[in-house]
Amino acid sequence: MLKPTTLIILAVMLGSICLSGCQREEPSSWTPPARQTSRHQQPAPVLYPDSHQDLESYFANKDYDWETLGKGVPPFIIKTLPSDLHRVRRTAERKRIFFLSLLPMVLIADGEIADQRRTLQGIFRAYDEGLDLTNQQLDRLGAIQKEYEVQGDPLNNRHVRRDLLRRVDIIPASLVLAQAATESAYGTSRFARRANNLFGEWTFIPGTGLVPKNRPEGASYEVRRFDSVYDSLRSYLNNINTHPAYQAFRAKRAALRAMGEPLRGVDLAEGLKLYSTRRQAYVRELRSIIRHNRLSLLSDMSLRNWERPLQSEPLPETELRSVRRLSSRRLQMNREETTAD
Repeated sequence: MLKPTTLIILAVMLGSICLSGCQREEPSSWTPPARQTSRHQQPAPVLYPDSHQDLESYFANKDYDWETLGKGVPPFIIKTLPSDLHRVRRTAERKRIFFLSLLPMVLIADGEIADQRRTLQGIFRAYDEGLDLTNQQLDRLGAIQKEYEVQGDPLNNRHVRRDLLRRVDIIPASLVLAQAATESAYGTSRFARRANNLFGEWTFIPGTGLVPKNRPEGASYEVRRFDSVYDSLRSYLNNINTHPAYQAFRAKRAALRAMGEPLRGVDLAEGLKLYSTRRQAYVRELRSIIRHNRLSLLSDMSLRNWERPLQSEPLPETELRSVRRLSSRRLQMNREETTAD
């Protein structure tokens, strides 16, 4: 339960709209996966809002707002952000809708990663204690390794195990929301509205994405098109957790874990300086968004009255292949291209 002072601060979350550059990737198609559930478990509802008023009505029905976050965050997934979000005149209101829309999906996705991490830790603990691993445990270990692009034997090679555990970890909601805000202009950019792309990821398969208006002559990249907002989010998380450009981010996160320190977006933002050609200016911008909007307070949030699936699903196989194929490239889009769209 949040303290009254925390709720008051959350109620006045404000910040500045920012734009910047981005990344890589290939097309994929995500649909809510069929998950094993108990009779007490329900899949998160998928919303198809036609307007921002639809979202407002849903939030009101669920008693979901900054002032009620102490009750928990209702779980839901948004297929596509409303196309009229850019018509919300008040900046504070537009940002409020954007953050409230994304927060449940961030918690769901981070929860899936946390479940994978606990699974790995349980498998390693059992193996180190001399217990025989089941075929199910071995299959699960192999699936997680494949998703996070880690080769080798994590059971007997401590370096492989360390690398895998460094990759399979959450990204603080404050940092995810700050990047989504700056990369998509709070969900109002052309890429966000027409491609469900909140993080500026690229594709090099012609015709599968949107062409930036100011793309340099001779360039072949397009801005990747996603089937859902949640697909974009999961791809972004996998990108940060696997791309060589973010090794510093993962090392810092692991160091904080080892010291028993909380994972804070303002501390980890430094590890994302290669996400944009703006480098340190981009890091400062992310930290500014987190601080001005009090996003660090969202680290205390949890989903409301909902049990996670017993087993999270890996990214689609087509997406895994595309990530490996482009993992050696560090591709960014400049600020002008993003701003123009």
